Amino acid sequence: MMTSVDTDLIRVLADPLRLRIVTLLARETLCTTHLVEETGARQTNLSNHLRVLREAGVVDTEPCGRFTYYRLRPEVIASVAESFAELAATARATADGGTKRACP
Repeated sequence: MMTSVDTDLIRVLADPLRLRIVTLLARETLCTTHLVEETGARQTNLSNHLRVLREAGVVDTEPCGRFTYYRLRPEVIASVAESFAELAATARATADGGTKRACP
């Protein structure tokens, strides 16, 4: 079975600030103000990264008065982890005397 990794999602998560945001949101639901404090990023920069994460389906938003809270969608992260786990399992299976394509 061929394993497919969502390359668009990997690109989204590969950005250091977005990965930091995801790491913070894995621990607790936070508003933009909290994320600015935790990351040291400028509000506008952070908002752009949060938009990318939201559009990619990585985070959900929850309005609360004049603030917006962000919550990580763990099933999205789990799907990426599963794809890599399947790749690792395939590599392990072929590393133990598996296939080796002959050179022409």
